[in-house]
Amino acid sequence: MKKILSLILALSMLAALAACSNTGDNSSPSASPEASTAGSNSAQPETPTQVTITSLNGSGKPVELTVPYDPQRIAILDMASLDILDALGVGDRVVGTASTSLDYLQDYINDDIANLGTIKEADLEAVMACEPDVIFIGGRLSASYDALSQIAPVVYLATDTQLGVVESVRQNATAIASLFGLEAQVEELMADFNSRIQALADFAADHTAIVGMVTSGSFNVLGNDGRCSLIGREIGFENIGVDAEIDTSTHGNEASFEFIVDKDPDFIFVMDRDAAIQTEGAQLAQDVLENDLVMGTRAYQDGHIVYLAHPAVWYTAEGGITALDLMLQDLESELLSASR
Repeated sequence: MKKILSLILALSMLAALAACSNTGDNSSPSASPEASTAGSNSAQPETPTQVTITSLNGSGKPVELTVPYDPQRIAILDMASLDILDALGVGDRVVGTASTSLDYLQDYINDDIANLGTIKEADLEAVMACEPDVIFIGGRLSASYDALSQIAPVVYLATDTQLGVVESVRQNATAIASLFGLEAQVEELMADFNSRIQALADFAADHTAIVGMVTSGSFNVLGNDGRCSLIGREIGFENIGVDAEIDTSTHGNEASFEFIVDKDPDFIFVMDRDAAIQTEGAQLAQDVLENDLVMGTRAYQDGHIVYLAHPAVWYTAEGGITALDLMLQDLESELLSASR
């Protein structure tokens, strides 16, 4: 009987030791590859094949647009979108682009990337030939939206002057970044814009301005509803050049030089459209504006006529990240320098 009890006791001790040994193996960092792989797979989200973003249709109305996720072949007919793609580091996906004179986008004008026409007139055959997964356009090509949509999904983004240029760039960049899963990069790329705007706004407080565009020898005033709206809407100069109810969003409204004298603003901001589009034989904006009448204004006499140094950026690429940086530089260099 004692032998049987001893045997049972010995077997119980062996079982307990085995149990302790198994428990220690399971809690060890060296788990089995199969278990590790299974846990890893269950934790990782599945990569999507498509993504839905808010874009505009041919009428400029917001629509939900489904586009391929992580597109490999991109056709560009809008310089602001190309600017954003370049900043996100996915410019190597561009297989065709419209022509541009913008210095910071010249890497995309070469024999390896198809010429798709201009930002105003697309070469539909060239677009089709480059077999894009997605096409980007701006407002100048809205009439071609339906035709281009027969080739590939068309992403049409624009700046919203009510929303503001900076926030428009942020939202558009986020929409583009979502095609590649790069949304986290957008805030980093735009990190200092708000503080730069604030510094300019502090300067602009209580100052009046006329914002205008020189084109074909004339001076057109601009409101806060289109080009250069950044100056009046976000930076905060009181734009006294036009009534708030007058539409100036396309090319502004022609004004006489007597009008400028009568308004006598603290500052005059000037975009040279002819320089922006490289009009041959056109007068320089300074030669047009600085006549005997305008030289009698306080703005001229105080050295407060600001010629925007990158007119092509303001006129053709306003919604890009690098573009916004250059636009702010144009204002900072004139308004925030030590001499002011």
